[in-house]
Amino acid sequence: MHRKALLALCFLACAGPPPLAAQSTAEQEVRAVIDRLFDAMRRGDSAAARAVFHPEARLQTADARQHETVLRTVTVDDFVRAVGSPRGEVWDERVSDVRILVDDPLATAWMRYAFYLGERLSHCGVNAFHLVRTSQGWKVTQVTDTRRVECGPTGGSTGPGG
Repeated sequence: MHRKALLALCFLACAGPPPLAAQSTAEQEVRAVIDRLFDAMRRGDSAAARAVFHPEARLQTADARQHETVLRTVTVDDFVRAVGSPRGEVWDERVSDVRILVDDPLATAWMRYAFYLGERLSHCGVNAFHLVRTSQGWKVTQVTDTRRVECGPTGGSTGPGG
């Protein structure tokens, strides 16, 4: 009997930690907002893209493709207009390694991305989203991204931490 108990303990120790708990409802809601934005971009749907943003939201890029990092700001209006503009290629932003943290009305999401124009990889990097819970649900207040042209084999960034 003692031997069976010892064997069971060894098995449990070798099995590793239990699986991570499922995402909280808030984390699932935040992820759904992010997915709706990228789905809207693929469809060229400016109304659906606009719906995920808080009225005071802003979009920024920390662009390090040149010798010096440049911070660029784009208004949500300009972004939404671009999403809805006719174009020959689908804007397909593919995300991976999404990490979401929530503290009551504030959420942040960090993810790798690869941006495709049609089937051609354009650039990659990371997105950092901030969202706030409103009476209409979660709304994006800030997106800051990095941009690289050198991407790993799966399209993810190859820079530090990526």
